[in-house]
Amino acid sequence: MAGTGSSRPGVVPTLLYADAKAAIRQLTEGLGFTEVSVYEGEGGTVEHAELSYGNGMVMLESKGRGGVFDTAMKGAGPAGVYVVVDDVDAHHRRAVEQGVDILMPPTDQDYGSRDYMARDVEGNVWSFGTYAPEAVA
Repeated sequence: MAGTGSSRPGVVPTLLYADAKAAIRQLTEGLGFTEVSVYEGEGGTVEHAELSYGNGMVMLESKGRGGVFDTAMKGAGPAGVYVVVDDVDAHHRRAVEQGVDILMPPTDQDYGSRDYMARDVEGNVWSFGTYAPEAVA
């Protein structure tokens, strides 16, 4: 089965951005992701980018490039992505220092997690917290 017994993530959210370069800056500088790869096309559009966080990853690209995924995402709502972090408060401080739009400050949840929520430059909602779901093999 794909995604098991490997350090590679088995699920990778994929997002489209009107300004993918601004999204990459915010996700790396403001939210602590690491740029793995960025491939640009003519005119500087981001054809594909991969950013990592811990053992997780997100892929993104510029809107309006055409193709099946771009067409399928037309009119779709913003995405929500959950990222597991060790120190929610430190992560939140970094985001605030970088001017990230915070929707919910660090909050202790009834189910034992500590989470905060932010909105990226194009309206996608990112939650960061200590809850780490386990996949069933």
